[in-house]
Amino acid sequence: MDTFNLVALILDFMSALFAFFIGVLVLIVIVLFIVDILQSKNAIYRNYPVVGHFRPFFSGLGEFFRQYFFAMDREEMPFNRAEREWVHKASNNHDTTIAFGSSKVLSATGTIIFVNSPFPVLESDVQPSQLLCIGEDFCENPFQAKSFFNISGMSYGALSKPAILALSNGARMAGCWYNTGEGGLSPYHLEGGADIVFQIGTAKYGVRHLDGGLNKEKLKEVASYDKVRMFEIKLSQGAKPGKGGILPAEKVTSKIAEIRGIPIGEASISPNRHPEINNTEDLLDMIYEVRKITGKPTGFKAVLGSDGWLDELFQSIKKRGLEYAPDFITLDSGDGGTGAAPMSLMDNMGLPIRETLPLLVNSLIQYELRDRIKVITSGKLITSAEVAWALCVGADFITSARGFMFSLGCIQALKCNKNTCPTGITTHNKRLQKGLNPQNKAVKVANYVHNMQHSVEVIAHSCGVEQPRQLNRTHARIVQSDGNSVMMSKLYPYPANIPKE
Repeated sequence: MDTFNLVALILDFMSALFAFFIGVLVLIVIVLFIVDILQSKNAIYRNYPVVGHFRPFFSGLGEFFRQYFFAMDREEMPFNRAEREWVHKASNNHDTTIAFGSSKVLSATGTIIFVNSPFPVLESDVQPSQLLCIGEDFCENPFQAKSFFNISGMSYGALSKPAILALSNGARMAGCWYNTGEGGLSPYHLEGGADIVFQIGTAKYGVRHLDGGLNKEKLKEVASYDKVRMFEIKLSQGAKPGKGGILPAEKVTSKIAEIRGIPIGEASISPNRHPEINNTEDLLDMIYEVRKITGKPTGFKAVLGSDGWLDELFQSIKKRGLEYAPDFITLDSGDGGTGAAPMSLMDNMGLPIRETLPLLVNSLIQYELRDRIKVITSGKLITSAEVAWALCVGADFITSARGFMFSLGCIQALKCNKNTCPTGITTHNKRLQKGLNPQNKAVKVANYVHNMQHSVEVIAHSCGVEQPRQLNRTHARIVQSDGNSVMMSKLYPYPANIPKE
């Protein structure tokens, strides 16, 4: 067969193949057209048969086009490009400096402006960040915490195995702690060798009886691990105050079911509160019991809806004695949210940290409990300015979940509640997990912590103090609706140190 005939044969074959595909496509369009005009469930498909199916496709693409092409650096939600880029650079140990002025709108209501000192601290006078001991004099094994910036609760189950390994190893390298989240203690948390805060959620995963009650023997077993430093009783979290954790059925693998003590392949829905905690007295009893069983610092995590119940809690502590007080309170923000949550709660429930952190710190001062109870806070605090703000208000420690997800490579695809995370962070799909290298990402986690610490120290030194925990409310101003700023100490004045009656 000569070359001319061979080419002609190939062209004939391709033409026939093309005609076949065109015929199949036409057939599909005709069938879809008939189905659309006959169905009555979707008005768009019925009124605009075939072409109506492009609407959800383009709607889905809108998330990504906005992120990459249309949104300005500081207008995207929940985190804008400027914030994500800062975390990305910090995690990769890249230069975080910028040029030609700030793109931040400094006149916007709520903007934080730090008060620079005319005599900033010289490098030669810099002091290392102060270490704080949690639970000292009130438990057998108090915890000497090394870092003011730590990893917030993210469970194995909500996050993948390689993500947990990267976080636990990175936390060890950085000298910060890693909170397990409510999903129990996995071998991957322990493998990294980091200091661990074990969270007791409303379902008691990892320390539960089959009926969901607290299993004291399992609690002792968890406490026997030297690296488990503290226990946190979760009352509520920022993504969904008033509702328990949600782990979709497709994420409940055999390993996760074993760790949590639940059936395989069934959705894991935690109760919306601890059944045995009906009031503040019950809460204090549980804190006391867990600390007695474990011998380690014990506190609780909550989102505030108001400060009224704090009065009741602190009055009860003053009445019963400091041994019943929590060793720490973790205050989450109403705008938190790494996990799956109903939109009605994620958007509308719980006060933001900007309002509640001053309330909590002031209440502790009023009841003369500030030295006894350490304050940990979280909620969209992923850059050095937000962390420094929290220290100014009075927080002892800041934790972050989504900041560390960005350090792992999160692209804000908004698929955390599905098993389709494109970066392998929140999926148990093995193919998608292959893109996440735990060894490489652990270094980025450690870089993020170290660069965060350094950047906050730069702010502190510019304000004229030698270390971050010396920052206070005189070191920051908050822009008001008229465009002028007010000293934070005037906006959130320190209370007179007189206990309420």
